[in-house]
Formats: sequence, C-alpha cells, structure tokens
Amino acid sequence: MKSTEFNSGRRSFIKASGLAVAGLGLPASVLSEGKAVPQHMPNESHQVDYVVTGGGIAGVCSAITAARAGLKTVLVQDRPVLGGNASSEVRLWVLGATSHMNNNNRWAREGGVLEELLVENMYRNREGNPIFFDALLLEKVWAEPNLKLFLNTAVYRIEMAGASQIRKVMAFCSQNSTYYEFDAPFFCDASGDGIVGFLAGAAFRVGAERADEFGEKFIMPDDYGKLLGHSMYFYSKDAGHPVKYVPPAFALKDIPARIPRYRNIRRDSSGCRLWWLEWGDELDRVFESEKIKEELWKVVYGVWDYIKNSGTFTDVDNLTLEWVSTIPGKRESRRFEGDCLLKQQDIIEQTPFDDAVAYGGWAIDLHPAKGVYSSYHGCTQYHSKGVYTIPYRCIYSRNISNLFLAGRLISVSHVAFGSTRVIATGTLCAQAAALAAVICRKYGITPREVHMQGHIGELQQLLMQTGQFVPLLQLAHLPDLLTDAKVTVDGTLELSELPADGTWHTLNADTAMLLPFTAGQIPAFTFVFRAKEATVVHAGFYISECYGNYTPDRHLATRELHLPAGESSRTVQFGLSLPKAQYGLIVLEKNSMVNVAQSSVRLTGVLSLFHHHTQQQNDAHGVKEIPFYVPERRPGGKNIALKISPALCCFTTEQLRSGVFRPANGTVNAWVAPLACATARLTCKWEQPREIREIVLWFDSDFDHAMESCLMGHPEDIMPFCVQHYKLTDDSGHTLYEVTDNHHSRNRIRLEKPVLVSSLILECYRAHENVPVSVFGIQVY
Repeated sequence: MKSTEFNSGRRSFIKASGLAVAGLGLPASVLSEGKAVPQHMPNESHQVDYVVTGGGIAGVCSAITAARAGLKTVLVQDRPVLGGNASSEVRLWVLGATSHMNNNNRWAREGGVLEELLVENMYRNREGNPIFFDALLLEKVWAEPNLKLFLNTAVYRIEMAGASQIRKVMAFCSQNSTYYEFDAPFFCDASGDGIVGFLAGAAFRVGAERADEFGEKFIMPDDYGKLLGHSMYFYSKDAGHPVKYVPPAFALKDIPARIPRYRNIRRDSSGCRLWWLEWGDELDRVFESEKIKEELWKVVYGVWDYIKNSGTFTDVDNLTLEWVSTIPGKRESRRFEGDCLLKQQDIIEQTPFDDAVAYGGWAIDLHPAKGVYSSYHGCTQYHSKGVYTIPYRCIYSRNISNLFLAGRLISVSHVAFGSTRVIATGTLCAQAAALAAVICRKYGITPREVHMQGHIGELQQLLMQTGQFVPLLQLAHLPDLLTDAKVTVDGTLELSELPADGTWHTLNADTAMLLPFTAGQIPAFTFVFRAKEATVVHAGFYISECYGNYTPDRHLATRELHLPAGESSRTVQFGLSLPKAQYGLIVLEKNSMVNVAQSSVRLTGVLSLFHHHTQQQNDAHGVKEIPFYVPERRPGGKNIALKISPALCCFTTEQLRSGVFRPANGTVNAWVAPLACATARLTCKWEQPREIREIVLWFDSDFDHAMESCLMGHPEDIMPFCVQHYKLTDDSGHTLYEVTDNHHSRNRIRLEKPVLVSSLILECYRAHENVPVSVFGIQVY
C-alpha cells in the first residue's frame, strides 16, 4: 500500500499477479495459469491533523473551522450528501436557541461558521429548498484548501495506539470500492451514533437515567420510554390534474384507530412539520434502525392514503406525493461521557461554567418512545429563562485521550439531551472542538489538558474571534490597533422617538417594547392610543432577575393610564432607577378596546414583543414559571410608536469596544447612526501612522431571526439591519476596500499589501429609510 500526500488525489492499488487491476477495465478476475486470482480493492492512506467523522451540520462546521485555522482536515461522511438531518435526505430545519422565536431567548441565533452558512442560505434560498442547502454545504467544504471530503464513506474499524488513544480510522467508500485509512493526532466524532467513539471503547450512555442518579426531576413514567424515536417526513404538491393513489400493501391501515393524534393530520401536512411521525419503541436506535425505518415507511404511506382516500379531506384530487424520506431522522442513540456531564439543573438554573464554550436554548424536549402510536402528547417541553452554557469538559471523551465529541452525542444526561440534541446547539460544540484541536496541536497537549493547563481563555477568545458568541464573555482587543485609536463619527442616535406611521396595533395581548437602558433614572414614555370608549390601560416596567436574560420575571412598577374615547396620548413615568446598564420591558397590558400607534422604524437592539398564549408553570418536574414574550416575524412585528424623555443614549461609539457583536450582556453593543443619516461616517485616528494589513467589521444580520434552513419561507434575503454597501478609505481618501452587496455579519478584509495610515475611515450607506446604519465592531490589525 502506498500513502498519498494530502490533497494530491493520487491513489495506490493492490496488485495481483503483477498487474495493476484496479481502474484498468480488466475482468472481475484475472486468470493465472488457468486459475482465477482473487482481486483486491484499492486503499488510500491519509496523514492529517484532524479527522472529523460525520458530515452533518456539526461535522461540516467543525471541519471548516479547523481547516480555516490551519489544520489539515479530513471530513468523512457515510451519506452521498452533506447536512445530516438538515440535508435533502431528511429535511429537518436547522434550529437551536432561537426555537422558532417562540421563547425568551432574544438575539440567540448561533454564530461562527454556522451563522455564515445560515445567512448565505437565507440570501440564496429564502424559500427553504433543502436541495439548494445541500449544494451550499458542498461549496463551502470544497472551498477550503486544508479540507478533504470523502462522501459515501463509512468508518468500519479503528486502530488504537495503546489502550486510550486512537491512531487511525478505517473507512470504505461504496461508490468507488476504495478503502481509506485516516491517521491523525486528533479525532472528532460528529457521527450522531458515535461510531468512532463506540469502536474505540469510549464510555457512553444509552437511555434515561434514574431520578436518584443526578437528582433530576424531569423523569417520565416507565411507559413513556427511555429514548426519543426516529422520524420520517414527506412532501406533497398539487399536480394540476387528478392523481390517483394506490397505497402499497405495507401502508398502515385504519389511521384513526392506530394513531391517537390522527386529528393532527392536515391536507397540507408537509416536511418537518410532521416531526410527530416518530417511532422507536424499545428497539435499539443503532442496530435496529432499519426496522424503525420500515415501520415509519408504513406510517408515512398510510398517512398519505388517509389524506388522499379516506374522504376526510376536501380538494385532494390533484395532490400527489413529491418526496418521502429514504432514511429516518435520528434523535437519540448514544451519549458519550466527558469530564463533565450536563444535567437538567444546569439548564434550568443556567449554571455558569468557567470553561463555557457553547450555549443552548431549545426547550428540554422529551418525546414518548412509542411516538406516533403513543397516547402521550408528541412532546413534553420545559424552557429555561434564558440561554445556558455548555462547558468544554462536555466535548471530549473522558477515557479516549484524543477524541472530541460534537453534535448530539456530547456528554449530557438524557434529560439535558432533550435540549442539547438540536442541530445548532451541537454545532457550537463542534466548532469549539475544532479550535480546541488547534490549541492541542500548538502546545502538544491532549483535549483534557486544554482545560487542565489553563488554555480555556485562549479557546474562548479564538471562538469569539470567529463569531461564536459565548454568553457573558467578551472578546479582548489586545492586538487590535483600535484600542489606542480615537474614534469619531458624524453623529450618533439618541433615541427620543419612534415616530407613528399611521398604523395601529390592538392590545389583544400584553404588548411590550424591549429597550436598552443605561444606569440611572428611567425616562418617561409617551404613547398614542385610540380607544373605543373611556377605559384604563395598565403600563408596567419589568426587568429580568438574571443579568443577560430577557424573561420579564421581576416586576418593578405599574401605572394606570386613563384614556378617553377616541385618540389621545399619555405619558407614563415609573420613577425608577437602574443600578447598571440592562434591558427592560415596558408592557402595555391587554385591553381589546384599545389600539396603540405603531412605528415603521426598526433599530438594532430594539424589539416589540407580545405575550404568548402559553405560560410555563412551576410543577413537580423541577422547572420554573415563565411568561413568554415573543416577537412577530417580519413584515409584522412593528415597533410601538413612542416618545422617550430624556432620550436613550445607549448607541455610542464606546459600544464598538465591548467585544460583543450582538445585543447581549445587558446592552446593545452597537454604534447606531441617526436615522436621518444616509451616509454614516466613522473615523479611526492614531497619533502616529500605523501599518494596517487586516480589518474585521461586524454588522447586524439580525441574530433574533431563527433563519430556519428549509420548509419555512422568509420575507427577506438580506436582513434589514445589515449594512450592504460600505467603503474603507485612508487619510488621503484613497479607497482601500469597497463592498456593495454585503449580507454577512462578519467581514474579514485582508489587504493585498499592508498600508501605512494615520486615519482609517469607514463609510456605511443606509439600505432602508426606516432602519439606521449600525455597526457592532471594527477591529484593525
């Protein structure tokens, strides 16, 4: 066997009877002295820095992150496409802490490479075509010179270097009949089922723990089951003419009798809205996965038969099946053990971890094992009051010294897994694993030693520099030339008014404005109302008990606003003072007799929120009472028109030095220009000329928008807050760099050659009349 150099594309072949039989079009067997000579498959060997197994979103983002950081990386995927559950084979949307924007986690969409993928997918594919998303993932992987991709390639064996260290993984590609060996100092298992960890003997868990093991209270009855199931989906379409459907013999019959939740079936049921077509029962989620798939196929084709032929639904004659999953979307199988195991209490209490490298925010979301056949509700969900952090010690194996864990198989209890299992959360862990591998190579240490030898701070800084948000932390600006520059602007927004636009919102639910405040006295607020008759509106002021959260669980004051019939304005003064900068909610309580004026102006770090019809209650499952105030998706969700006196001054250039590139940690973290400013100009000036080779700009791609990757359409391809056209110039007005079609949050600009300047000027051009220019950060190197 002959080894190939990385990226060389050369192959070595096993020879028989002196003939190179592979790839030469020779017969299946070669005769030697009249006897058949068995042939052998070709074998390739690759020596790299980092091997990622599993080409789902977590594996893709881990591999790209590592490659961009300089590691020679291999990505091994056993399917013909990338994306895992988010691929066109399964068609689940990518989600995480935003949870469809139906919780209190504001501006919580995940960052790093994942954010780059979601923003680009939104730009190209706002309709949510999963096939286009497949192509985008492939494009991004192929673009990395340090990354080599192997599709249709399944790991089947490993070789150890001692009892606790992996030397290499062996894989086989079914499409080119080639064996591969991947030798590396570090491995990342993002395969979902954990094939590498399993073969290496890494400690793992399967199923739910007992209540007395970790003191968790979200423990379901025995008949609920111990594992979440698999799901399969289908798409339908209107063919424009009648299409008959003759179900296959295996299709499930008598749907109303067999499926307790059959009333959830709709004529237009489609895609991952059919998440509850789930099953697994007591079968092994790995070794009996094919049996689970077969049962789900029976369900899918039976449900379609029910839609088409039962007579329950109207206007179905022209409907036909367009697509059915060929593999199931897996939720749960093995969970591997790290030096820390995240528990329910860590999620609900939002335990602070010094080694935090990722975060989650999806509900703890458990499903009955019998799934579609269960009499239990399809899911049981409990939220935390804000995002929770995931420690680094959860993303490496406790007994295999060079194995990182990523995706859904990280070190968590079954209950905590109910939250961490979702795609975007597991991907943050995968990106952290990649940069931890960079540190391991830099210092010649193991994954555990990154923590034990005090390199966590370095890892957190690397993550934040790539755009990965870590709650309550900030990026240090030590090598950044901006630290000793004088920053001036032509103007800064002082928020004194969100002007009315002539539209009205009915107070059919509690309606709130989420605003950033500086420390000190809370200003007065003036609203314009239109009442059907004389009535009273109650206005309340709320903050969150936990700094950095947005759940309004601390009520500070309520005032009565007496309204006459017709249109009137009213001013509310709460007489309150805040000890530090933080977000607060002004809540106008429900009164269906009253409309309040709206504004078309939209601002970075400012949102209107509406009380959700559900409210989480305290119960025996160890969770907390939570009122949900959530935004409406655009084009809805206009801000409430109001005047503020004195104006809010939270949008200054000092925000550019916060080291946080989204609204978070109690403040907006953005400089915002005045609304009337069509061209916003920001100047960085140094006392002595500085040599500049790189600039990083951070814009607002609306981290509150969930950006679901498929099925759901979106109203925009570029977020309204994002600066699309900007220009960088030097002292003499020479243009160093200009972009007219930006849609990303992080813009890294590497100049062709270093330039010596005393001033650097950033000009940003307003894209929308009702949205002012905003910038989260500028870094100069």
